[in-house]
Amino acid sequence: MSISYTERHSPGASFSIEISRQLCSEQSRFQKIEIFDSDEFGRFLTLDGYMMLTERDEFIYHEMMVHVPMAVHPNPKNVLIIGGGDGGCVRELCRYPNIERIDLVEIDQRVIELCESFLPSVACSFNDPRLLIHYEDGLRYIRRFENTYDIILVDSTDPFGPGEGLFTREFYGNCHKALKTHGILVNQHESPFYSEDADACRKAHFNIFSAFPICKVYQAHIPTYPSGHWLFGFASKGLDPLADLHADEWEKLKLDTKYYNTRLHRGAFALPTYVNNLLKEAER
Repeated sequence: MSISYTERHSPGASFSIEISRQLCSEQSRFQKIEIFDSDEFGRFLTLDGYMMLTERDEFIYHEMMVHVPMAVHPNPKNVLIIGGGDGGCVRELCRYPNIERIDLVEIDQRVIELCESFLPSVACSFNDPRLLIHYEDGLRYIRRFENTYDIILVDSTDPFGPGEGLFTREFYGNCHKALKTHGILVNQHESPFYSEDADACRKAHFNIFSAFPICKVYQAHIPTYPSGHWLFGFASKGLDPLADLHADEWEKLKLDTKYYNTRLHRGAFALPTYVNNLLKEAER
């Protein structure tokens, strides 16, 4: 008899993975943390019953979260990650020798500890000397800073529970304040496909659009996320993700990526009509 993990993506659609075993299940102070093993997707992490990553497709999310802003910013030194306790964004950032400091703000210490134990291919760079981990609420943390970071990555859960405050206008305004003159904010922007996710996407875009002069959206295909069609937000005080792309300089780094490349970078900002219409509604 097979056992499955099933996640409801909409009132009429679900996604299931057959699991071979459950590796851990723990209720932390903030959320229920579970890690499973499967033949199809390898090990995968869920928080409060929602898929966060799988070993098989996590590279898509983390490469698109990190390498898009890194290929645009001319000289990033200080980077902030809010959320991201699985370590995937840390891993990708640590591949850049020019980065001097990475601040990781994760509200739940047990996420980091359990990912180090059960997802070592993702949580493999927490001992990098450039990394400082802060166990606190990202909404409170960001209020203290002004003109500090070159890049902020909001690698949050969905807009409820511990991650709810990371989708508000107040939060994005504080991110704007914490960024330097040419700073870039990238956030996971939800899926535009199912109506509930599209509403969250629309609200997030409105709040970011209200705070930043440059506000664009790009996309990736992530099989285990709702509908497989996932969006990321790119916001900046002065850098455009296409006009200011330093493709030649990025390619000289010779980073071995499995999803991201600079041609894909350009194409990822070419959105389907229904997504463009959704974003225009938010901007109005």
